[in-house]
Amino acid sequence: MTSTGKASRVSIHPTAVIDPECEFGDGVEVGPWCVLSGRVVIGANTRLLSNVQISGPVTIGESCTLYPFVCIGFPPQDFKFKPGDPTAGVVVGSNTVLRESVTLHAATKLDKPTRVGDRVYMMAGSHAGHDATVGNGVVMANSAMLAGHAVVFDNAILSGNAAVHQFNRIGRMAFLTGNVGTSKDVPPFCVCAARNTINTVNLVGMRRAGFARDHITAVRNAFWHVFRKNLTRKDTIAELMARGRDCPLVMEQAEFVAVATRPIARGGAGSRIIEVVEIDE
Repeated sequence: MTSTGKASRVSIHPTAVIDPECEFGDGVEVGPWCVLSGRVVIGANTRLLSNVQISGPVTIGESCTLYPFVCIGFPPQDFKFKPGDPTAGVVVGSNTVLRESVTLHAATKLDKPTRVGDRVYMMAGSHAGHDATVGNGVVMANSAMLAGHAVVFDNAILSGNAAVHQFNRIGRMAFLTGNVGTSKDVPPFCVCAARNTINTVNLVGMRRAGFARDHITAVRNAFWHVFRKNLTRKDTIAELMARGRDCPLVMEQAEFVAVATRPIARGGAGSRIIEVVEIDE
């Protein structure tokens, strides 16, 4: 990293306001009317197009693109948090795209930042609240929302206006359809197409990921014969673990359920296996 005073290969527009604490890697571009305050560290070749506002502590990785009116690191929307309270801030990975008006709020404590992973695509108006964690390869479509402490695992997709309740988790390669809200955990490889309900499995995602046919079949069978039944948490875990002995994907579902602190979304009466068309905008 190089400081703003020494960075010969950093482009900063004259209208930008840059705190002396900021550090930039080679090739960083800070466009017009951006405001960076506090400790902000930005990796090489990341671009802030214009009107981006960042309040440190914030760390952003390499080769990211931040579109106009992105706001990162401002105080959490938490009544317990008072202005000036210390925070671990926000950490964003590399090769991530934050479209217009994305908001990422600072953590409420010092031990763990709000975190967005690598290769994440957050579309216009999407939001990650305080202490949230967004894994690698996640797509959040326009106005998708994560409340405080929510966790989204790798390669999950949240469609437009999807909403996740605080402390809930969205499993790896899960899919939330548009205008759906959940206050329950959505297991890996499942599709949530109605409130608090899983309706299918993510066949398209699993096939594109190159999973073996027998493992995809095992996930489908787990959906039909475990998640659609009214089993206790203990029996659900036991059944998934038994099925997971021959399938790491089902074992992943078992482990997801085993550590849950929130209720698990179950299959509804209208559940069916359908192929979900993934977002392509």
